[in-house]
Amino acid sequence: MSTETPDRLRRAHQLFVEAYRLHMAGDVDAAIARYQESIESRPTAEAHTFLGWAFSFLERLDDAIAECKKAIAVDPDFGNPYNDIGSYLLKQGKLDDAIPWLDKAVRAKRYEARHYPHCNLGRIYWAKGMLNRATAEFERALELDSTSRFAQGALSAIRLQLQ
Repeated sequence: MSTETPDRLRRAHQLFVEAYRLHMAGDVDAAIARYQESIESRPTAEAHTFLGWAFSFLERLDDAIAECKKAIAVDPDFGNPYNDIGSYLLKQGKLDDAIPWLDKAVRAKRYEARHYPHCNLGRIYWAKGMLNRATAEFERALELDSTSRFAQGALSAIRLQLQ
């Protein structure tokens, strides 16, 4: 028998919203506590992913990756944790390890910010000196979000390098 009730779901959502508000206000420690409470009430891919994101603000990248893996276990179709793992590995300098995670983010069924993994792949290929591949990723990012200042700037910088 399921222990999931409408009240429990509502409480988990309220805690998640409060955690996000605290996070955006810069109170990362309080946000972490609320994300954890939300997960205790009802685990969601979003709560695990955002808890990981909060950990990343404290440079706790291994903890952030672990939370993203929990998010994937809850909902493998949610794209954010794949991109986030890729970005955390990129931050750790593990470029080749990041690529498969970012490729999964690109293919995820449920993902609104589809340009992010392309930007991260572009960063990796740029760092590896694979400028044509980086260009293609940044161009794809701009197809998905023409307002991405990061992709615009990166593409301009690479084009200058290629001249």
